[in-house]
Amino acid sequence: MVIATARPAAAPAGRLPWRGIALAVICAGAGALYAANLGVSGFGNTYYAASVRSMLQSPANFLFGSFDPYGVVTLDKPPMGQWPQALSALVFGYHGWALLLPQVLEGIGTVFLLHRTVRLWAGENAALLAALVFALTPVTVAISGDNLPDTLLNLWVVAAAYAVTRATLADSARRRTGWLVLCAFLIGCGFLTKMLQAWIVVPALAAAYLAGSRSPVRRKLLDLLAAGAVLVVSSFWWVALHDWWPGTKPYVGGSTDGTAWNLVFGYNGFGRIFGDAAGGASAGVAGGIGSVASGGERGWGRMFGDGVGDQISWLLPFSILVLAAVIVAALRRRDDDRVRRAGWVLWGGWLASACAVYSLAQGIWHPYYTTMLAPAIAAVSGAGLIRFGRGDGPAWLLPLGFAVTAAWAFVLAGRAGAWNSWGRWVAVAAAALAIIAFLVSRTDHVALALGVFAMLIVPAAWSVGTAAHPQALAALPAAGPPGAGLGPLRKMLPLSGTTHGLAGPGSAFSDELSDEQRRVLGYAASHRGDAAITLAVDSPGMVMATFIVDSGETVIGMGGYGGTDPVPTAGQLDDWVATGKLKFVLAGPPSIGPALGNRSTNAQRQRWLTGHCALVDPAAYGGTAATRPSSPLQSGNSLFACHA
Repeated sequence: MVIATARPAAAPAGRLPWRGIALAVICAGAGALYAANLGVSGFGNTYYAASVRSMLQSPANFLFGSFDPYGVVTLDKPPMGQWPQALSALVFGYHGWALLLPQVLEGIGTVFLLHRTVRLWAGENAALLAALVFALTPVTVAISGDNLPDTLLNLWVVAAAYAVTRATLADSARRRTGWLVLCAFLIGCGFLTKMLQAWIVVPALAAAYLAGSRSPVRRKLLDLLAAGAVLVVSSFWWVALHDWWPGTKPYVGGSTDGTAWNLVFGYNGFGRIFGDAAGGASAGVAGGIGSVASGGERGWGRMFGDGVGDQISWLLPFSILVLAAVIVAALRRRDDDRVRRAGWVLWGGWLASACAVYSLAQGIWHPYYTTMLAPAIAAVSGAGLIRFGRGDGPAWLLPLGFAVTAAWAFVLAGRAGAWNSWGRWVAVAAAALAIIAFLVSRTDHVALALGVFAMLIVPAAWSVGTAAHPQALAALPAAGPPGAGLGPLRKMLPLSGTTHGLAGPGSAFSDELSDEQRRVLGYAASHRGDAAITLAVDSPGMVMATFIVDSGETVIGMGGYGGTDPVPTAGQLDDWVATGKLKFVLAGPPSIGPALGNRSTNAQRQRWLTGHCALVDPAAYGGTAATRPSSPLQSGNSLFACHA
């Protein structure tokens, strides 16, 4: 039997280290896929891109992750996901490619770390297959070319898996404790990237350490207690820093009381799991987008449903089959290889816990979250192919796996119509050849290669197609044909197919202002005098972010991401106007109410606008007559001059 923990032998003199070359090729290929549209994808999600520009304005904005340059409100996420992008923009300047470059590097780093982790557990060949499967997972390609925090989250959790694997291999108790503590710290970094989502893998990491560490039970428990303490500190230091900060600080977007603690356990915590609508950004249009793009009804079939299955589930049936076979084998005979046992616990537990949370989540949930499943699917698939390919298991398992995977790929690809439909026929033919070859010689390398080809040809085609044709809406990245992942959003407003937004310049998530918006902003900038704030836009952050991205002016949004955060308050607006910090507000006409409906916070700002501001004649800045926005995903075009 091959010992899983054995280190790769040095290549004999005169022979090429083909495994190292193979890993380099996989990493380079992944980088090519992730960076395919680096120069043409604009700024990605403009809500996050706006925050990066704002972070460059002051250390406080950087530390707290302010959405706007004036530091009024933060993102509805912790800031670590944007810190690498801000540092890149500081070095290279504020360009779209500068924001997306760290994402590409993080994606490549995840491929490399996944290989290193699986190699420690299941050997070099399994590690190469795992790296290849991960690199060709369609949703991973879609998300790694965008600026959302999920790419960095994947890097942190895979790094944590590497650390816990090293902990099971360490010879001394001190080193085991050290690696486990490092694992906890890395999960804390994941928490500061996307909060409680990073903790989904914690049970699997802890169980893997218990299963694989050679320490006595008492020492294992003490190690886990120490790691738990580090996890809490590394996860919550930023939360405590914000909430205990004695000076001026931005309101935490998405919270109900302006605190980071509320965001952790409200909108970004239990609200995601149980569907609690508490939290500013969980209502209004933000909630609407969350519901219509949530990837189908909750339930155990969600990972295979429309809009989700073609993002992540290509090898999920095979992974489930492998894990079932491993469990049956473990029940029949004791496996005394603790490292191998720990690996199956780690990656199987990761896959099970993430599938359970994502399948049953009742709150706002998007299909691209499933990129966090990709490392586990890749590791289980790679290890399973090698284990059962060398005859360590039922003779029928791999042929069945090839058949099931090809059949499922045929179904998934069929949902996309004619887009890359050739791939499913190739997959079925290759799977048939692989099955025949295995029936003749179950350990034949050609048969295994044919089976791997059959399993990966369709997701590979989808990954290449996704890289070649980025989706219209960077806010909801998805793999597949143009428009994939948008679903019912198509019914809310027309889509132009451009990579820069929903319907061209001036629309939600676009990175370009419309001509009229430029005229409005130019007028406000030239008439503001000494006002610190050039313009306040009474629209959701996801709508007005373009003003920040496409200008160097100090523009603020009113209401945070979804427009319903209670900031700025009427008192703040009074103070800003009285002290000359604010003169102009862009909104819809007061007679028709706020763009998102008569919610209390919007209504208060609307009443303040009516009492303190007068409509500017559109002729003054060459604009059109004030009209109501045609969609809640568009900003108003009525400019108001405000007075004390």
